[in-house]
Amino acid sequence: MADADQSERRMRPAPLLFEPAAAAADPDRFFGLESMDDPAQLLDRSTELTLSFRAATDRAVEFQAVAAAQLADPRRFDRLTAADIARRARWTEDYAKKMIEFGRDLQNGRGLAEEA
Repeated sequence: MADADQSERRMRPAPLLFEPAAAAADPDRFFGLESMDDPAQLLDRSTELTLSFRAATDRAVEFQAVAAAQLADPRRFDRLTAADIARRARWTEDYAKKMIEFGRDLQNGRGLAEEA
């Protein structure tokens, strides 16, 4: 991944402005998008939310991978197998193995940027 792509991926997500209690009370409410009349404003804000959710997903996956690698670390007396991690995370065992490897790469400073 190029440096520009890497910095773009690491951008801070836009603020996700909503009140969880209000969202639960009104399931049709979604970050105020339903009340926007201006299509340009609606496109801008919905795009901002989409990018924020993607960035949040990417970061969460990285944290999952690091946690999987830590749980599978052979130096731990309570280490888990890939099958154990797969069950816990609701993954397939093959995916758990890939996530463990990815997490180890992240821990060793080799993230997505080095794979490109």
